[in-house]
Amino acid sequence: MREIKLGDKEVKIRATPLALLFYKQEFKSDLIGAIVGFEKVKEDISKIDLLSVLQMTWAMAKAEQFNDKKSFPSFETWLSGFENVDFTDQDFLVAVMEEATDGFFHGAGAKFPKPTK
Repeated sequence: MREIKLGDKEVKIRATPLALLFYKQEFKSDLIGAIVGFEKVKEDISKIDLLSVLQMTWAMAKAEQFNDKKSFPSFETWLSGFENVDFTDQDFLVAVMEEATDGFFHGAGAKFPKPTK
């Protein structure tokens, strides 16, 4: 579990099998496939799909809150709760990717590289 800063809010995220399920249910695609797709970012940061990062963040936030038994908003409603998001904040991007790789690929010792400017 990690706590990240997204816009003006602190968000707790956790890469668990529940996050995989929530991502698939909401976006009709595979979270692992999205993570693997970020490999192209190593060479060219301009290839990053920022919406996909937000989708991963939402799925992991929903998984983190699951045991609280509170309802969790849809992706669109969740996004509307943020006035702004600073995509130049590399700490945010790296934290989301590290949580995902640590949670889903921890046996391989995988680490998502920190983007270069």
